[in-house]
Amino acid sequence: ALQRYVYVSVASEVAAAKGWLPDYLGFYFAAKGDAEKAVADAVGEANAYFVKPSFIYGGDSFGLFPPRVASGYGSAIEELLSGGVFTTLADVLPGLLGVAFRPPVSVDAVAEAVVRQALGECSENALDGTVAINAAADAPAATGLTDFIGTFKDSSGEPMFSK
Repeated sequence: ALQRYVYVSVASEVAAAKGWLPDYLGFYFAAKGDAEKAVADAVGEANAYFVKPSFIYGGDSFGLFPPRVASGYGSAIEELLSGGVFTTLADVLPGLLGVAFRPPVSVDAVAEAVVRQALGECSENALDGTVAINAAADAPAATGLTDFIGTFKDSSGEPMFSK
């Protein structure tokens, strides 16, 4: 008997902002909701697990079809949006405006969270958003922005910016 079923869906906050997006994307959110219900109906609520990222980044290249953001750039954006004024903006702005200030999550953290849910190492049935996914995956804090800034050196080869 199937003990756990893990489905990668979409962050609740993104789904709630669908009214801000073009109508033709409505099928995507409807399908995700239908799939979540089908999983829960098929295996029971207690055995249905969901990982719900907003925007996933990873890999070593950018792409349009399918849309893809490389790891270094995605990590920089995740680090930038993970604290301070950006978190506050995400909390107070409505709809898609708030979602735009939420940090993306790495594909590695999403994969690790899925594995941990499947193996029973994570007891939460829904990991909704980057913070919950990273916590379940024990993902290290994103450092892409710090790493990028660290590449700037003065004429003697010393870092131009220090912590």
